[in-house]
Amino acid sequence: MSAMQLSYEMPDLEVSEEFLAKYNRPGPRYTSYPTAPVWDEKFGQADLEEFFGKADSAVSPVSLYMHLPFCESLCLFCACNVVIQKDKKVAIPYLESLKSEIDYVSRFVSREREVVQFHWGGGTPTYLSPEQLNDLFGHTRERFSFSQNSEIGVEVDPRVTSRTHLETLRKLGFNRLSMGIQDFTPEVQKTINRIQPYELTRDLILAARELGFGSINVDLIYGLPYQTAASFGDSIEKVLQIGPDRIAMFSYAHVPWLRKQQGSFQGHLPEGMEKFHIFKVGIRKFTEAGYVYIGMDHFARPSDELAVAQRERTLYRNFQGYTTKAGADLYGMGVSAISSIGAAYAQNDRGIDPYRSSIAERGTATMRGYRLDADDILRREVITRLLCHAVIHKPEIEENFQIRFDDYFSNEIRELEAMRDDGLVIFDRDQILVTPLGRIFIRNLAMPFDRYLREQKMDARPLFSKTL
Repeated sequence: MSAMQLSYEMPDLEVSEEFLAKYNRPGPRYTSYPTAPVWDEKFGQADLEEFFGKADSAVSPVSLYMHLPFCESLCLFCACNVVIQKDKKVAIPYLESLKSEIDYVSRFVSREREVVQFHWGGGTPTYLSPEQLNDLFGHTRERFSFSQNSEIGVEVDPRVTSRTHLETLRKLGFNRLSMGIQDFTPEVQKTINRIQPYELTRDLILAARELGFGSINVDLIYGLPYQTAASFGDSIEKVLQIGPDRIAMFSYAHVPWLRKQQGSFQGHLPEGMEKFHIFKVGIRKFTEAGYVYIGMDHFARPSDELAVAQRERTLYRNFQGYTTKAGADLYGMGVSAISSIGAAYAQNDRGIDPYRSSIAERGTATMRGYRLDADDILRREVITRLLCHAVIHKPEIEENFQIRFDDYFSNEIRELEAMRDDGLVIFDRDQILVTPLGRIFIRNLAMPFDRYLREQKMDARPLFSKTL
């Protein structure tokens, strides 16, 4: 058993109602550890600047994220930080504040450090005009040094993205597109207030391919109102005709206590085993079509960088999900944006007015953050390896952190032993290996290593969506 390897074989996914009820419970997605509810407002600008300085001294590579929050209409399933406004003049003062923040942050980033990853998210970045996109990117490029092989990505909405948008983005150097589809079923689209015909989406992707975008990602959501296994299967068949490079198939996060508009879905949502059947259709169709199941909710072609990185155990996870850019410090700019710099996290103000005021007053808009201690860093590494590689090599952790794994994590191992009995994980002397079935419930396998869930009983509060 000492040479156990990650298996890409998918299980039949036949589980009982009792099994599903046991494991389908609220839990973090672990785009960070510790998770955001642990952060506090005692972490401020001075703390962030301290970590800016440490990162610059280390000459680490740079990842930039900018949040462009505007949308023309509200998708009722959405739990993102968005601003709904048809009058596009609202973006003008926001962009001026964002450029001021870019000016401020860039002072802490040496030109010796290359930007290896750059991403515009939202909201809908293509809410902005091509001229505004050109101006914002030019402003950024003047202040940071971009690697020749930089991954430059943007989220687009096919309903508002023109060919001129695509031509502008491609000319600027963008090489990756990500777009939401969610579901092609007309009844589902009407209910979630997102009418997006298949032909519109297909034609935009064809145009992007023609213009030379090297990687195209699409997002789907399972568990939406009125969705069935059959209807979702039809949507997936349409997605396969389009042939994206990567697919994210997210579980719908029903959090009406955070997003009131989701309350209208009550009574129309597939839940429990019904929702699980929808998920099974997705994983079966994508893997049968040749996509590799990366884990949690991501699929990629076998030749894609994500799949290669997972095979080589260099895959990483940050606030943008799975990434190949391990070791890069993430600088988040814009309203609500999150930074991950060394052993610290920081988040900007969530509201546009407080954000703009903070930028005007002090150059940055940090409202909360967190300084990781040695135990946090160790647990972050274990959770990251589990989620990215589906295996923990105990001797590697022991060497890197000077611990005895089985002693340090004795309580966690006891929790995992119960999951082993349910077929989710396999133990040998040197490894903890996630089984194919365990990869479906991998968030549950990570949760025992989260000491804050245990100490603060965070899973008893309505902070997280269910794991499936």
